[in-house]
Amino acid sequence: MLMFPLARPPGRRYADAALRGGQWRLSHHLRATATGGGGAPDVFDAMPALDDRMRCSALLREHAAGGDHYGCTSLLRWMLARGLRPNRLALAAAVKSSSALPDCRGGAALGRCLHGLAVKVGYADGAVVAKAVMDMYGRIGSLADAHMVFDEMSCSDAVCRNILITASSRAGLYNDVFHLFRAMLATGVDESMPTAVTVAVVLPVCAKLRVLRAGRSIHGYVIKTGLEFDTLSGNALVSMYAKCGGSIAMDDAHLAFSTICCKDVVSWNSIIAGYSENGLFEEALALFGQMISEECLPNYSTLANVLPFCSLVEYGRHYGKEIHGFVVRHGLEMDISVSNALMAHYSKVCEMRAVESIFRSSKMGDIITWNTVIAGYVMNRYPSRALKLFQGLLFTGMAPDSVSLISLLTACAQVGNLRVGIRVHGYIFRHPELLQETSLMNALVSFYSQCDRFDAAFRSFITIQNKDSVSWNAILSACANSEHHIEQFFRLLGEMWHDVTQWDSVTILNIIRMSTFCGIKMVRESHGYSLRVGYTGDSSVANAILDAYAKCGYLHDAETLFRSLAVRNIVTDNTMISCYLKNNCVEDAEMTFNHMAEKDLTTWNLMSRLYAQNDLCDQAFCLFHQLQSEGLNPDTISITNILLACIHLSSVQLVKQCHGYMLRASLEDIHLEAALLDAYSKCGNIANAYNLFQVSPHKDLVIFTAMIGAYAMHGMAEKAVELFSKMLTLDIKPDHVVLTALLSACSHAGLVDAGIKIFKSIREIYGVEPTEEHCACMVDLLARSGRLQDAYNFALDMPPHVVNANAWGSLLGACKVHGEVKIGQLAADRLFSMEAEDIGNYVIMSNIFAADDKWESVEHVRKLMKSKDMKKPAGCSWIEVEKTRHLFVASDVQHQDRFSIYDVLGSLYQQIRGTQGGTAHFVVTYEL
Repeated sequence: MLMFPLARPPGRRYADAALRGGQWRLSHHLRATATGGGGAPDVFDAMPALDDRMRCSALLREHAAGGDHYGCTSLLRWMLARGLRPNRLALAAAVKSSSALPDCRGGAALGRCLHGLAVKVGYADGAVVAKAVMDMYGRIGSLADAHMVFDEMSCSDAVCRNILITASSRAGLYNDVFHLFRAMLATGVDESMPTAVTVAVVLPVCAKLRVLRAGRSIHGYVIKTGLEFDTLSGNALVSMYAKCGGSIAMDDAHLAFSTICCKDVVSWNSIIAGYSENGLFEEALALFGQMISEECLPNYSTLANVLPFCSLVEYGRHYGKEIHGFVVRHGLEMDISVSNALMAHYSKVCEMRAVESIFRSSKMGDIITWNTVIAGYVMNRYPSRALKLFQGLLFTGMAPDSVSLISLLTACAQVGNLRVGIRVHGYIFRHPELLQETSLMNALVSFYSQCDRFDAAFRSFITIQNKDSVSWNAILSACANSEHHIEQFFRLLGEMWHDVTQWDSVTILNIIRMSTFCGIKMVRESHGYSLRVGYTGDSSVANAILDAYAKCGYLHDAETLFRSLAVRNIVTDNTMISCYLKNNCVEDAEMTFNHMAEKDLTTWNLMSRLYAQNDLCDQAFCLFHQLQSEGLNPDTISITNILLACIHLSSVQLVKQCHGYMLRASLEDIHLEAALLDAYSKCGNIANAYNLFQVSPHKDLVIFTAMIGAYAMHGMAEKAVELFSKMLTLDIKPDHVVLTALLSACSHAGLVDAGIKIFKSIREIYGVEPTEEHCACMVDLLARSGRLQDAYNFALDMPPHVVNANAWGSLLGACKVHGEVKIGQLAADRLFSMEAEDIGNYVIMSNIFAADDKWESVEHVRKLMKSKDMKKPAGCSWIEVEKTRHLFVASDVQHQDRFSIYDVLGSLYQQIRGTQGGTAHFVVTYEL
C-alpha cells in the first residue's frame, strides 16, 4: 500500500525558513486581509479602553470562534502595530482564521506568515499552536508542510494524528489514511491510540472505497475499546455500512445504530438515509415515524432525505402532506432546502398547485428553487408554463445553470419549439464552461432528435468532449427515429463498442427500435442477443421486443413471447394490449384487459382507443365513465381517444363536453387542441373550430394543419390557401400532412391549377418527397374536374409504391360520375388486385356498366361478387336531436318512432308525385 513520505528536516532548518520567509511579510498580508471587512473598525474605536494584552487576546479568540475571520486578522494587525503580542491561544485562533480565508484574500500566504511569527516568538513548540498550524496546512492542501510540523513536535498525541488523517482524507490520499491509522495502533500508547474522532474520519474512507472488510476490522477495534456506545463513532459505523450497501450490510448498520446509547439527530439521519439509499423506503419511513415518537426533532437534513422517496411508496402523497404539516407546525418551511424538497415531492405526485403555492410563499429562492419548479412543470407536461417561468428566472438576474437549461430543452422538445432550443444552444456556445457539462450536451442531442433535426443532433454529439453511454444512446436514438439513418446507426454502434466497455439496456432498446425498419429477421436477431446477454429479464427490453413484433405484423411471435415471460408487470400487459391495438384484435385485448390484476391510466387509454378506432363508440364511452368511477382523472390521451368516438357519432354536443372538461382540468397540450379543432370541424361546427384556432396561444404546425384540414373538409379552399400563406410568413416549415390537407382543399373546391402548382412545389420548394396521400389527392383533383385521362396518366407516371388504392378508388368514382367505362374498367382492375375483398369497388364498377347498358359485364361482376361470397352491408345513418342519437338502417322497422317517420315519408312522396313540371319546393317541419 502506498503511503505519503514522512520525511523529517534536519534540526530547525524548517523553523528558520518559516521565520525568514514569514515575519517581514506579515504586516502586508494583515493589511490586505483587513480590507475584507468584518467588525474590526468598530473595535478599533474602542481600543483605548482595551489596551490590555490579555483582553485583546480574548477578543481575538472571540472573533475567530464567531466566524468573523476578517475581523480576527484586522484585530491582530492592530495589536501588532501597538506592540501587543497575542498569547498562544489567540495566535492559534488567528492561524485557524487564516485557513478559513479564501486564497483570493491571501489566506494560505497569511497562514505561513503566522507560522513564521509563531516560530519567532517561541510559540511553535507549543502543542496548541502546532496543532493549529498543522490543521492550517492540511486545509490549504500543503500536506508536506503539515507532516514537517508534526515531525518537529516533541510529543504527538491522537489529536495531532487525527489532523493528519483528516488532511489526507480531504486530499483524497486514502492509502495514507490507512497507513496513519495503522501507525496509531502500532504506537501502543494510550494518548496516541485512535479515538472516536479517528474512527469518524477513517470509516467514511472505507465507505467511499467500498472496502467493507476494512470497515468491519475498524468496527472490531471499536467494540474492543468500548467506542461502540459513543455517538460519534456509532454514527460513522451506521453511515459506513449503509453506503457499502446490501442486505447484510444494512443489518449491520441497524445493529450499530441500536448500540448507540445517546442517539442524536445525526444518528437517525444516518440510518434513514442508509435505508433510502438501498431502496428500502418503507423501512426508512417507519424509522422516521419512530424518530418522531421518541421525541427526537428532525432537522432540515432529515426532511430533505425523507421527502424525495415519499412519492415512491404506497400512500406517498399522504405521507408527503403529513410531513408538510409537520414542517409548518415547527416553522421549518423557511429553510430553502426543505421548501425545495417539498416542491420536488409535490411535483412527483402531480400536485403542481401545491408547488406553486410553496414557490409563491418562498421569500428567498435560490437557483435550485427555480430549477425545481421548472422541472416540475416539465415532468407534469406543462411545457408552456415552464418556458414562462424560465423567463421569470432571467428577470431575477440569476444566471441559469446546466440543470435549468436541461429542463428548458425538454420543455422545448415537448412543444416542438425549435427556435427557443436553438437560442439555448447559442447560450451554451457563448459560455464554454457549459460545454464541459456532458449531461447538458446529452439533453441538447435529445432535443434536436425529438424535433427531427438529425444533422443538428449529430453536430451537437460531435462537440461533446467527454462522451458517456448516455451520449451514445442519445445519438443512436436519434438515428432510430428514421429508416434513412440505418447505415449511420450501425456505424455509430460499432464506434460505441470500442468507446464504451459494454452496451446497456438502453442501447439494446435502440437496436430493437432500429430493427423494426430492417425487418423481422433483425428483430429476431435482437431478441436472440437479448436472450444471450440476459436482457429479456428487463421488462423494458421485453416490452420493446413485443412492440417490434407487432409493428412487423408478427402478432403470433409477440403472443408467444408474452406467454413465455416469467415475470410480467403492468407495462408488459399494456404493451401486449398495444400490440392487439395495432392489429385491431378487440376480443384478445379484452381478454388481456380483464385478466389484469392492476390497471393504470395507460391501460384504460389503450382500450378506449381500440374501441374508438373500431367504431365501437358505446363501449368507448362506457369505458370512459368506468375509468372515472375508478378514481382516475382522464388526461390528454383519454380526451383525444374519446374525441375520436365523438367524431364517429358526429355529436357536437359530446365534443363540447370534452372541451369543457379540458378547460376545467387545465389540460394544455397542442396536439389535444388540434384534435379538438378537428372534432369540431368533422362534426360540422366550423365556427367553433375557427374560434379555437384564434384563441390558441401557440400556433404551430399542428394547429395550422388542423385548421387547414377543417377548411378543406368544408370546401373553403380559398381560406385554406390564405391560411397556408399566413403560416409560411411565420417561418413555419410545412410537412407532408399539411400539404396533403391543402391539396385536399383544392380537390374539393375544384381549384385544379392551384392544386397542380402546390404539388409541383412539394419537392421543388419545400423539399418534401411526394407521398401516397399527395398522389391520391392529385388523382382526385384531376378526376373530379373531368380530366379523367390526365388523372389516369398521372397515376401511371408516378412510381407504383406511391399510388395506392385511394388514388385508383378516386378515379373509379369519378368515372362513374362522368360515365367513363374504359378508364373505369382499367382503374377497377387495379383495385381488384389491391383490395380484392372491398365490395364497394365491385358495386361501383357494376353501376358503371349498368349506366352504359353493358348488362353482360354487369352480370360478370355480380357473379364475381357471388363467387367471393360478398354481400353489401345495409346503409346506415344517424341524427342527433335534443342530445339524443337516432340510428337509421335501410328497411329498418325497429325504431320507436317508425310509424311517425313513415307517415312523414309517405307525405313527402305524395308531394313529390303531385308536383307537375319543374322542381318541387316544399318545407317539412318535423321533430323526432
